[in-house]
Amino acid sequence: MNLSKKKALAARTLNVGEKRIVFLQSRLNEIKEAITKQDIRDLQKEGAIVIKEVKGRRKTIKKSGKRSTGNVRMVVNRKKQVYVMLTRKLRKDIWNMKKQRMLQNEEIEDIRKKIRNRFFKSKAHLKKYVGDLKK
Repeated sequence: MNLSKKKALAARTLNVGEKRIVFLQSRLNEIKEAITKQDIRDLQKEGAIVIKEVKGRRKTIKKSGKRSTGNVRMVVNRKKQVYVMLTRKLRKDIWNMKKQRMLQNEEIEDIRKKIRNRFFKSKAHLKKYVGDLKK
């Protein structure tokens, strides 16, 4: 008896491949009479239709954390965002120091170059550097 249509229906209903579906030989007549998706679900609950486990290592090893060409851009963008945030923060701080007349134009030019080259790791580092300049 050809049950390929029933196997295809079961595959669609249970969201698995046709190769993973096994019909019990003793219950083939009931499976043959199943017409709807609900019939298939009921037969699976009763044990007339069995779903085989996934073969191979896919079941145990997740494929997450894989660095492929599609994921590289995201890392680059994050590094750029961190750089932009820090640079803006430091430049704003330099501008405030200039308003308070704490720095000369030559010193500001030198500090801006260092900000551009990522010399300063944080705002505190910049303030420490400016404090050392004044001594």
